[in-house]
Amino acid sequence: MTIKAVVFDAYGTLYDVQSVADTTEDAFPGYGEIITQVWRIKQLEYTWLRSLMRHYQDFAVVTRDSLAYTLRSLGLQYDDDTFARIIDKYLHLDLYPDALAALSAMKDRKLAILSNGSPDMLGALVRNSGLDRLLDAVISVDARKIFKPSPEAYTLIEEVLHVPPAEVLFISANPWDACGAKAFGLNVAWIERVTPEAMALACVKSDLVAPLTMFKAIRTQMDELGLEPDHRIHALSELPDLVAAQES
Repeated sequence: MTIKAVVFDAYGTLYDVQSVADTTEDAFPGYGEIITQVWRIKQLEYTWLRSLMRHYQDFAVVTRDSLAYTLRSLGLQYDDDTFARIIDKYLHLDLYPDALAALSAMKDRKLAILSNGSPDMLGALVRNSGLDRLLDAVISVDARKIFKPSPEAYTLIEEVLHVPPAEVLFISANPWDACGAKAFGLNVAWIERVTPEAMALACVKSDLVAPLTMFKAIRTQMDELGLEPDHRIHALSELPDLVAAQES
């Protein structure tokens, strides 16, 4: 099998969505972690709900609405400046530490992002992190007005890169996204950053399950959908060897 293009999910795969926690904690001391977790869960749920209802609003709107829900549901009062400062962090999310080296090692392939993010959000994020120097394309589902894991979203890869699904390796740390890409017919590598063994250990350390542990239990483990990724890795740093091995 020849892999001509390696396509990445953005949020949670190349970029650490939990890196907003310092900003939320600074704005609401003692609430930073729970805000971050509820916000991300509702952000994802809103993409799925809007896709099912065929009532599309772009990811910038979804991100603002889900943050507003989170702060309201936790009974937290805020002003416009605080809200804007938290939202702005989504344009400056931290790259995972191994991201730049992994992409640099695969420059002989077409490299792209396919993300639920809006074009403006993705453009700023990629520029601010320096990934714009390495990527051949940054693809937003906004062109289809429907979010992943809808099959219509994944069709954008071939449309933009002119590489058929059989020659694409899609990378995501989000189980729902890995399943969606596999159902569509892409070759898929899932980044399993949190193992079930680590989950079990986290749960027995305390009588109370911390918000981050609960989030990991809900959002980081492979879903039971009758679909399996082609490859399981634990970090982006494993990708160059994996891609190279497909040629042998």
